[in-house]
Amino acid sequence: MKFYNTLSGKEEEFVPLEPPKVKIYTCGITAYDDSHVGHGRSLIVFDVLRRFLEFKGYRVKFVRNFTDVDDKIINRAKKECKDFMSIANRYISRYYEDMENLRVRPADVEPRVTEHIKEIIEVIKGLIEKGYAYEVEGEVYFSVKKFKDYGKLSKRDTEELLAGARVEPSPKKREPLDFALWKSSKEGEPSWESPWGPGRPGWHTECVAMVLKHLGETIDIHGGGLDLIFPHHENEIAQAEALTGKPFARYWLHNGLVTVGGQKMSKSLGNYITLREVYKKYHPDILRLLVLFTHYRSPLDFSWEKMEESKNAYERLKNALLDFEVLKTFKVVEGNGDYRLYEKVKEFEENFYRELERDFNTPNALSWVYQLVSYLGKISREAFKEKKISSSTLKGYEFAVNSIIKTLRGTFGLLEDLYPECEVEETTARELQPANGISEELIKILIEVRTKARKKKDYEIADYIRERLKNLGVELEDTPSGTRWKFR
Repeated sequence: MKFYNTLSGKEEEFVPLEPPKVKIYTCGITAYDDSHVGHGRSLIVFDVLRRFLEFKGYRVKFVRNFTDVDDKIINRAKKECKDFMSIANRYISRYYEDMENLRVRPADVEPRVTEHIKEIIEVIKGLIEKGYAYEVEGEVYFSVKKFKDYGKLSKRDTEELLAGARVEPSPKKREPLDFALWKSSKEGEPSWESPWGPGRPGWHTECVAMVLKHLGETIDIHGGGLDLIFPHHENEIAQAEALTGKPFARYWLHNGLVTVGGQKMSKSLGNYITLREVYKKYHPDILRLLVLFTHYRSPLDFSWEKMEESKNAYERLKNALLDFEVLKTFKVVEGNGDYRLYEKVKEFEENFYRELERDFNTPNALSWVYQLVSYLGKISREAFKEKKISSSTLKGYEFAVNSIIKTLRGTFGLLEDLYPECEVEETTARELQPANGISEELIKILIEVRTKARKKKDYEIADYIRERLKNLGVELEDTPSGTRWKFR
């Protein structure tokens, strides 16, 4: 299994420090506003990476932080005349709601900055003692020129970095690239006591302190968006490695940015779309699918048109699974079926996981899903014409459906509410049927298939479904607002 390591600038074989353990850290949100699609992309990418590593048998410890004190949070609190912590708590709570909708699993540890002030102060004290940081009038700065490897992640020297830097100006700094580890308090702002006076942590020190506490001095994977390479991740490396003398992270994985019309999606530009806006229009799986159709390192230009394309792809996938419920109602005949289905499923599973081992190539993995879906479509069309299917073909179709559900639910986090009661590891599609008659979920699925058949003017299929449901004690009524049903 290989990943592209930003630090080395090439694909490398993934070898954890202490297999089968894998330690992962990603930078979390600054809790001052709702999460947008750019956040969502990074969250989906690393959620799926974690799932895949667990599928491969690794024991993953995943840490993702919350920045709950920051200039943006403080400014929002002032604007709303509220306490800064009430702002942070509000948006952390909304973040959890967004992640539940998006099927992003919680991290194993989700530390907050305000709960780690002691650890942050210890990191800063250690850097001062080692000569890498200096105190000026109640503030502490990291001396970039003291760390000889500065720029190794972004592959630029200090002159280049300075030319295009997002550098905070301050007359207290010795050099322009030096960055704050501790900021002195201002009137009306939150602060904590420290050896340098009351103040609060600098952004770049928070993550270092939390990684050291929860994962140790060297971790396997540090992830985040491409925009965090400089200055945030570069500054993390400088502090951690200056302090410990050890490599901070063995593999640095960065997802590409989400853009809108070629411009980075960001709150500062006002061109962002929140996850909640997306949920109002689309099922969250459709956004997950859109993200996974793009290689994680490539830019993703978001548009509602692309969401529609993703929706169509999702419907195609969903219909292949729903067709199985209809096929089970057809006449089952003996005879030679399509035994190639088993080979197709084997081919799909082998290539799906092989593509993920090649720098986490989710679009190529999905292409194998849709090859199998296309094959299932041919079988469905033939069966729908004859209203019958061989028992061996039906079993093969069931085998394929179960493989798709198990693979996409377990690794990609998709289809979790299509069959909510199924266990990813062992459920077969046949087990999804209740033992005591037809379920309401299946009735709704059959009505959905019938509605689509009527739109295509395939009245033979529509009438057939109506009659089969009637025989099972379900009566349909077509109305201008849709089809209603009831048990007779």
